[in-house]
Amino acid sequence: MSRKTIFILIFFIIIAAILGFTWFQMSYSKEVLKLEILGPSKADTGESITYTVKFKNNGNVRLENPELYFTFPDGAITENGQKVVRLDSTALKGDIYPGEERSFQFKARLMGRTNEIKEAQARMTFQPSGLKTKNEVKTSFTIILGNVPISLNIQMPDQVANNKVFTININYTSNVSYPLNDLTIKVQLPPEFTLVSQKPKGIDNEWNIPVLNEMSGGNIQLIGSLSGQDKDKKVFKAELGIWQNGNFVSLKEAVRNVEIIAPSIYLSQTINNSDAYAASPGDQLHYQILFTNIGQDALKDIVLISRLSGNYLDLNSVRVPIGNYQQGDNSIIWDSSQIPELNYLAPGQTGKVEFWVNVNKRWAINSQADINPVIKNTVTIGQNTQEFITKINSSLVAEQKIYNESKYFINSGPYPLKVGQKTYLTVEWTAKNYYNDMEGVIMKAVLSPNVNFENKIYPEDMKISYDAGTQEVTCTIGSLKAGAGFLSEASKCAFQVSIIPELNEDALITGALEITGNDQWTGKQISAQTEPSYVPVFE
Repeated sequence: MSRKTIFILIFFIIIAAILGFTWFQMSYSKEVLKLEILGPSKADTGESITYTVKFKNNGNVRLENPELYFTFPDGAITENGQKVVRLDSTALKGDIYPGEERSFQFKARLMGRTNEIKEAQARMTFQPSGLKTKNEVKTSFTIILGNVPISLNIQMPDQVANNKVFTININYTSNVSYPLNDLTIKVQLPPEFTLVSQKPKGIDNEWNIPVLNEMSGGNIQLIGSLSGQDKDKKVFKAELGIWQNGNFVSLKEAVRNVEIIAPSIYLSQTINNSDAYAASPGDQLHYQILFTNIGQDALKDIVLISRLSGNYLDLNSVRVPIGNYQQGDNSIIWDSSQIPELNYLAPGQTGKVEFWVNVNKRWAINSQADINPVIKNTVTIGQNTQEFITKINSSLVAEQKIYNESKYFINSGPYPLKVGQKTYLTVEWTAKNYYNDMEGVIMKAVLSPNVNFENKIYPEDMKISYDAGTQEVTCTIGSLKAGAGFLSEASKCAFQVSIIPELNEDALITGALEITGNDQWTGKQISAQTEPSYVPVFE
């Protein structure tokens, strides 16, 4: 036998010995220590599960330095947020004697989709008494998820006209018997979809739901348009789930298909003679709806319905010269007996209807759901339906107060003011903002000629400037979030002035305080102002 053959033979003998020893260790470990996981075979999403890990020493020697590693399934919600729990020898109550059996419990709530298989794993290491090598045993246990007591649905039209605005409502509710925290809704939109507005505002088509209690729910509203060819079909998908360790665990999914169609009637709308009008609180809106037959056949005896929605209109102010207003569902109906073009509309012919309605002067803002308000007008004529969205400007509020007490600065002098004597006063300006985020917000007012600017401002880092030539004081606020002063703190600035009154009459301190800013929702500049501020004077 050659030397090479001998080496090859020795090599295979060593490999066989190693494999045999490994197999022996594994079989020995399984025979010595029986490890199993007990639990239910099925569970609903969100249901509280208790895993029982049992182990028993079936051997004749003591098992020393035992350690147990329990791994929860993906998507499990645990009390301390751990996915892997390690119990050392102390936690396991020390060495395991022959015939001894112990058990430990691990609790979690399993999150996932119907029929999803969730696998838990257990691994134990130990050292048989008298041996230096460590042995290991493993086991696993699966649970199949049953009912997911969460609903998720997408409400939208089955058909939409090319490049025409429509509304998508994503509704969700929970019947899970405990609060669900930090949920996320992900929405997949076709690339041909152009978003006009969303409520509430999401980030990269994701919406966080901090808490979803049992028997509660919410809504995400998307308004936009689809572009494409006639008969094209587009897919919209929404998923509700949780993020865990960078992975999204999906709990519920909803899918809707929509078909793009070529309408036979072209609809357009103007408000106050503009096709891109941004309404303001207190406005009167003059709606004009134009309809044109873009088909090849004449249309006869048709009905046009305009349905207003939004909590921002004074629906008692609706005025329709020709047409029927139904206050119950906020709809206005025109038929062929009222509008000649609805009786007979030849190809290429255009007709028109009109009405007036007022925007409420102002309304409360109670949550983030109230920001970026819109007025929606859903117009239906024949088989054609189109939504028109009108954005509403924010409303800025400026407040101006004069203090003689030392609120921000140390003031002195008589108050009421006394002729011929100097008094130091504090002027405080407050900026509030209702409905939309604002940028470039500034407040400014002109001081009375006999009022001196003392160059003391609050806060010290606030951008307050004074023009000695014009006596104008300007406070630059910059960004002002929707709800500032209502959902969050208002923006304030203050400065000190002094005055020596010459006449025994109320003294003018500042003229009207004006606030201006750029509305990030509508793109319009918004302004408001106060009355001038006076203080009393005596001789």
